[in-house]
Amino acid sequence: MLISSKMTFFYKRIFPALWFGLLAFFVLISVPTSFAISAKSGTAPIFPFLLVPTFLAVFGYFLFRSLIFDLADEVRDEGAVLTVRKDDIAECIDLEDIINVNSTILMNPPRITLTLRRSGALGDSVSFMPPARFAIASAFRIHPVAEDLIRRIDAKRQR
Repeated sequence: MLISSKMTFFYKRIFPALWFGLLAFFVLISVPTSFAISAKSGTAPIFPFLLVPTFLAVFGYFLFRSLIFDLADEVRDEGAVLTVRKDDIAECIDLEDIINVNSTILMNPPRITLTLRRSGALGDSVSFMPPARFAIASAFRIHPVAEDLIRRIDAKRQR
């Protein structure tokens, strides 16, 4: 059963391309216009037209790097194991190998981070985006996928 969001591809691939593409489009449109204005008035107003997009590009890169680019592409729950795929790497993670399940609240996109006992091909932690919830009250609670994983991992530890 798929426990990661189908929107992961959009957040990881399309949204950053739109972000940087729109910034590049803004620069390509505004720079010639600012040169035309500066030719008429004798001033050089190009600096503000480059400062803001540069700041937004750097801000976007670091934000995407810390919140989106590390997300797994797909996570499937197969009972006793989770099958995680990120780029060309696929790994099966036994529930017993998960030390901690952390779920974010009030964050878009939502994230579930699994801390692993042993480092594997994907590292010592795996983050993925669970399916979206649309109720406002649910934004203040742990995600049901994370709750289910926590219960099942705890049950395995009790045995």
